Amino acid sequence: MGRWDPDAEGRLRTAALELFLERGYELTTVADIAERAGLTARTFFRYFADKREVLFNGSARLQQLMVETVNNAPKNVTAMGAVTAAVLATSEFFVDNRDFACRRSSVIAAHAELRERELIKLANLSRSLAEALNRRGVLEPDASLAAEAGIAIFRIAFDLWIRNAERRELGEIVLDLLARLKGLSAET
Repeated sequence: MGRWDPDAEGRLRTAALELFLERGYELTTVADIAERAGLTARTFFRYFADKREVLFNGSARLQQLMVETVNNAPKNVTAMGAVTAAVLATSEFFVDNRDFACRRSSVIAAHAELRERELIKLANLSRSLAEALNRRGVLEPDASLAAEAGIAIFRIAFDLWIRNAERRELGEIVLDLLARLKGLSAET
C-alpha cells in the first residue's frame, strides 16, 4: 500500500495492534508501526502523540458522547437514568469495533502501564459524568455515586462483551447488568 492511500489513521491503528500482539507493546516502535502501515513515522505523529495513544485516542470521543447524552437527557430523568442512557449510548460507539476492542483489551491486560492508563481514562470519564450531573442539579455525593455506578456497569459490560463466547450486543449486556444491580439493591 502506498503512502498516499486512504485511511492512514486506520492503517496505523491496525499495524500497531498487529505488532503489539506479535512482538509485544514494549518491543514495538513507532518506526515499526509506520513501516508496517506503509507510512512514515512523521505521518504517525500526525495522528497519534505516541504509540500508547493508538490504543486510547478514542477516549475523548467516548467521553464527549456520554457527557452529551447526560446533558441531553430529559429533565425529568433521574441521575441514574441519565447515566444509564449514557452507558447505553456506548453500544453504538463500539458497534463496528468489537474485533479491535477484543485485541486492544488483550494488549492492555498484558501491560501494567496500559492498565494504569485505562483506569485513569475510566476515572476521568466518571468525573466528567458527575460534573454533567452536577450541571443538571444533582448534588454530591449523589452525582458521583451515579457516575461511578454507571462506569462500573460500563466496565463490566465491556469486559463481558469482548469475550469470545459472548453473543449479546453491548447494550443488551448493559441492560442485564442494570437489572442485576437493581436486584442486588432491592430490599428483601
